[in-house]
Amino acid sequence: MGSLGEARDRLAAFGDEMVRIHDWLRGELSRLGDEVDAHLLGGGERPRNLRAHCLSFCAAVTKHHRGEDDGAFPLLVKEFPELRPLVEKMAQDHVMVSGLLESLRRVVADIPAVPDEATARRIQGELGGLNAILESHFSFEERRIVDALNSLPADSGTTEGLFGITPPG
Repeated sequence: MGSLGEARDRLAAFGDEMVRIHDWLRGELSRLGDEVDAHLLGGGERPRNLRAHCLSFCAAVTKHHRGEDDGAFPLLVKEFPELRPLVEKMAQDHVMVSGLLESLRRVVADIPAVPDEATARRIQGELGGLNAILESHFSFEERRIVDALNSLPADSGTTEGLFGITPPG
């Protein structure tokens, strides 16, 4: 099979692309957690760099969820009307995650140059909660809509158009 056929196969696997995005976001959240832990233990990134990484991560998750809400989800409902209740639940999850991201932004905005135990517990709690919710949300989406996304025709859109972002690499 030529490169055009391989490209078409890759483009048609939209569900696999969504999983790849989720895996990238999981890795970024883990890296952010490691950087926060290192800072709170008295080393690692300066607060300004942590804030920048946090804002970048939060923006990527927000852009991804907006992309799904505006791209992948309407297409899924059009092609598979029986998925409407499921898609509505996932869109509601996006609203909840948005609130958690805003809370994390506020907490990290106040990270001191010299960490204290109370701040450390607050930030680690926010990251832990966000990690748990995102993992549950990503896993739910992956279990429930990957096959439907993978069955969409290759000309249904682009990864960025359907999911808001294309992860590096």
